[in-house]
Amino acid sequence: MAIHVICVRRAFTLLTKEVAEVVSEEDGQFASYDFKSWREVSEYRAQHFRRAEDDWIRTVSCEIQVPRVIRLLNYERLPRQVVKFNRRNIFARDNNLCQFCGKRFPAGELSLDHVVPRSQGGATTWENIVCACVSCNVKKGGRTPRQANMALIRKPEKPKRSPLLRQKMSNLKYQSWTSFLDNAYWSVELS
Repeated sequence: MAIHVICVRRAFTLLTKEVAEVVSEEDGQFASYDFKSWREVSEYRAQHFRRAEDDWIRTVSCEIQVPRVIRLLNYERLPRQVVKFNRRNIFARDNNLCQFCGKRFPAGELSLDHVVPRSQGGATTWENIVCACVSCNVKKGGRTPRQANMALIRKPEKPKRSPLLRQKMSNLKYQSWTSFLDNAYWSVELS
């Protein structure tokens, strides 16, 4: 079951400490590798099967393919699944769309808008913050959408899973995650 997304440095640390192993899909089957055998497989792949979507780490003596999936050999508890409330996740949740006019903008041209303004008691929460382009945010001002005669495209809500993860899944690099995340979707206990 998928537990967490980690950076490459952390993955290699877990592999070299021998608390995790690489899981690689090969010809429809899953194979497991410790760090030493993954290094050997990487050297072979570098010479014969290098693909554009793969990432590589160069060391002094070799190149090692960045693993997309690792498996912890032991763990005591599942980490809390909390989606961080930050600007990047809000933009990802709203797909960089202004929630008033529906146009897509680069993150640098978007602002965050309180649906119910703070001056009227609105909180800074997932359910009250949306992406808005500058012109719509100025037009709305310190009013509610109803007061400004504007409509929200979609009601804001707290995401159950990281919105950035959804964006990554569209990248060919991360297709190997699909079978693990799909399995987690069906097997995670509902609360």
